[in-house]
Amino acid sequence: MQLFTHRFGGVLAVAAVMLIAAGCATSTDASTVSPGDVPITAAPAPLPSITEPPVPVTTSEPPATHGPSETPGPLPLAGRVIVIDPGHNGRNAQHLEETTKLVDIGNGTKPCNSTGTASAGGFSEAELNWQVALRTREALAALGANVVLTRLDNDGWGPCITERAAVGNRVEADAAVSIHADGGPADGRGFHVIHPAFVPGLTDDIAAPSLQLARSLRASMAETAMPVADYIAVDGFSERSDLGGLNLSDIPAVFLEMGNMKNAEDAALLADAGFQQEVAAAIARALSTFLER
Repeated sequence: MQLFTHRFGGVLAVAAVMLIAAGCATSTDASTVSPGDVPITAAPAPLPSITEPPVPVTTSEPPATHGPSETPGPLPLAGRVIVIDPGHNGRNAQHLEETTKLVDIGNGTKPCNSTGTASAGGFSEAELNWQVALRTREALAALGANVVLTRLDNDGWGPCITERAAVGNRVEADAAVSIHADGGPADGRGFHVIHPAFVPGLTDDIAAPSLQLARSLRASMAETAMPVADYIAVDGFSERSDLGGLNLSDIPAVFLEMGNMKNAEDAALLADAGFQQEVAAAIARALSTFLER
């Protein structure tokens, strides 16, 4: 309502104008949907030419969840920048010349990237990693985090492991989690978390906080349906000095191996959307615990 007053002939006149709109419905144009709202099952957008690595994908601010008369509380990860790295890529196998090119990881060389593994039924690790990364992005955005993905979709190749580490360094992220699944022996089960070894001149500044992040993630993953690995690592932890994504990182970083895709029980869990959501929630919990210390 707008109220207007004026004087005329010594008499005060009051006019009230009420604008009433009835029977109008609003709709959301697809162009206004934030990246965090992209459905998991949506077909991926075409990847641009990757002679240069793709621009990292960031979330928009998460939608408000409070009512109009409520005062919103602080979100636990508000202001935090987190990198989620979905391991491998869907077309790496079609770009072996590029992905097998050796790159410098600080204390040696490794291939730019690799194809990853797959289940006996043909479910690829690259696709699994992408699905869980999208779910994780949504879970983290709901907590207020600004999430950066290292690749745009699952329909391209790369980027190289050196570029994946560089993404987190460029955006000065608070932490990074690289999402993977293992291709171990068929009779081996379970998840494990990889953290960087202490390498002078490379990881000496991030080894300790990365171990803290690994402990938070291991504890959080223990709440899911996936058991701790019984064929690799020690009590769910593996310390590595040969991974470029860790060696070249200037921020706390870990790798999560969600399970063994070559084991029938693990593979069934990993393909299940409900379990993928469990993993996403576990990653979000672990990052909240780590960053709230």
